[in-house]
Amino acid sequence: MSSLQRQSSSGSDGFATVDEKKRKRMLSNRESARRSRMKKQKQMDDLTTEITRLEMSNNQVRQTLDARERSHNEIESANNVLRAQAMELTDRLQSLNSVLHIFEEVSGFSVDIPEMHDPLLKPWQIPCPQPIPASSDMFFI
Repeated sequence: MSSLQRQSSSGSDGFATVDEKKRKRMLSNRESARRSRMKKQKQMDDLTTEITRLEMSNNQVRQTLDARERSHNEIESANNVLRAQAMELTDRLQSLNSVLHIFEEVSGFSVDIPEMHDPLLKPWQIPCPQPIPASSDMFFI
């Protein structure tokens, strides 16, 4: 009986099986193309999300950088003012010391003028003579 079915299908049914295979292949190709488009769309969506996240992160970094730059400029400006004041005070001290030297020479009195070290030239030297007490407990609160 199976030999009869094969013979009957080999006639006009042969075209039907070719058409059926063609139709199945077309459906398979369409499905594959649809999956490919969906995959590509998902990749685009992921990249768009990543772009948005990176732009937000970039803006945040820029804001932080701008704030730190403003802070740096303010501190640098304050340091420049302090340096100018220190130079002015150093000049005044030198003037007063020269006046004291002249006074010593004219009056004959001996005036003890202490040696003043310039802390700007040696910032690692602390001007206070007493040691700062410290204990190991102060670091473990």
